[in-house]
Amino acid sequence: MQKKLIKVHPYDNVLVALINLENGEQVNFEDSQITLVTDVKAKHKIAAQKFEIGDRIIMYGVLVGTANSIIEKGEVLTTENVKHQSEKVSGKTGSIGWTAPNIERWKDKTFEGYHREDGQVGTENVWLFFPLVFCENRNIEILKDIFERELLKHKVNKHQMLLRSLVSGNEETEEAKDNEDVFGNIDVKFITHQGGCGGIRQDSELLAKLLAGYVNNPNVAGVTVLSLGCQNLQIEIFKNALKAINPDSQKPIVIYEQQQMGTVDEMLTAVVKDSFEAIKKANNIQRKPAPLSKLRIGLECGGSDGFSGISANPTLGHVSDMLVALGGTAILSEFPELCGVEQELVNRCVEEEKGVKFLQLMKAFEKSVVDAGSGFDMNPSPGNIKDGLITDAMKSAGAAKKGGTSPVCDVLDYGEYVTTPGLNLLNTPGNDVESTTAMVGSGATVVLFTTGLGTPTGNPIAPIIKVSSNTELATKMPDIIDIDTGAVIRGDKTIEEMGEAMLDFIIDVASGRTITKAKLLNQNDFIPWKRGVSL
Repeated sequence: MQKKLIKVHPYDNVLVALINLENGEQVNFEDSQITLVTDVKAKHKIAAQKFEIGDRIIMYGVLVGTANSIIEKGEVLTTENVKHQSEKVSGKTGSIGWTAPNIERWKDKTFEGYHREDGQVGTENVWLFFPLVFCENRNIEILKDIFERELLKHKVNKHQMLLRSLVSGNEETEEAKDNEDVFGNIDVKFITHQGGCGGIRQDSELLAKLLAGYVNNPNVAGVTVLSLGCQNLQIEIFKNALKAINPDSQKPIVIYEQQQMGTVDEMLTAVVKDSFEAIKKANNIQRKPAPLSKLRIGLECGGSDGFSGISANPTLGHVSDMLVALGGTAILSEFPELCGVEQELVNRCVEEEKGVKFLQLMKAFEKSVVDAGSGFDMNPSPGNIKDGLITDAMKSAGAAKKGGTSPVCDVLDYGEYVTTPGLNLLNTPGNDVESTTAMVGSGATVVLFTTGLGTPTGNPIAPIIKVSSNTELATKMPDIIDIDTGAVIRGDKTIEEMGEAMLDFIIDVASGRTITKAKLLNQNDFIPWKRGVSL
């Protein structure tokens, strides 16, 4: 018989409904009986005790809110009777020991990756086109159309075929046929953005760091860069940002400045000829075995629900711990979604100065949000709240489970590149695409992305493995979900079992044997963070 309620942490004074429960229903839990005094939907929380106004509400073992009104035992928690509250943290109070998971089965395993001259190993082989300024977006789009039509395996969208039949008046649509790739060992991808000029100079400098990180990411074989000439983000600023990350980079980069080249036609002619020759060379790079220590995974959640912190996120946490134990790297970001668990993360920092940096970044981020008239308490989206995540601290405590329990080896600000194996904290917004974009720019070669509601996010250069927190979502949206952790909710599998299966899946994706749903959908999202604007 499926359990109806679950307590996530022994110290918790709230319970999570695993199925829909009705007012008046009596549920046996542990050594007591709880009578529901309200209807409770699956994923939502109920009071395990009576709360008076101001009483502390504990979940995942941490403070996630306080009672806004009297809450009876067995009553559902809502945004009306609970308000966001988190513990104040001033510094490290102790160290947290770590017991590494058993990695015996994986210690000698390898993945088939792309070895770069600087020692990094990629999971993809991508030639990337991007502009330094939004003024060049149209030219990037023209190049995208040219190269995709001639180089890449191309299937006409069935909806395009439908429109074609409506225009012609012929109800019978011809079947869309695949064209073969000209090059079978490289992907050609294109990025556009709205930055590079206007705003403040710091925006352009930050964008330069992000773009330099994409160039340095081992999933990229080389890049074609378009510049207008007069923009804030000058070519020299971009080159300096790349040099700061990798002074000895030998990666092929071709750069064109429109204001120095004359007509659009003259520039595009040169771009097409030069890029084609460079892509031909990059196509010769072959996959070779690499140890799992060369993997760098980004940990992301988006469209979260009340089960995300119970099934999908802890599964990622176990994968993160396994990879760290193997000598690999994991990146945990979304700083607004670490609100409330700062003390644990500070205490997990291997060096006290890393904990200080983390708290400084958190406080500066929160201050910028408050100065803009908002706050971290505004982070949960309507979808989050509808599915049981009613305070930011509650959402954060579940989101932080993606980082497992391993020591924090480094703390990075936005735009900084990963250099230290182990668990890294990266300062980004909670916005799904901005955060994913940033982790890849900091060196992630695969991203694990959990969702309870369904999010079709992808990335131009890194595989995004989409993980559902519940089987209902995986059944409803099979075209975007790669892995279903709903078996954890049903009690059919443990977190450890799901994590081990996920690591095997990651190896297959990293080796090119399995293609993610996001890649099949050609989902290539890229949004830089304009600092202080996004939450």
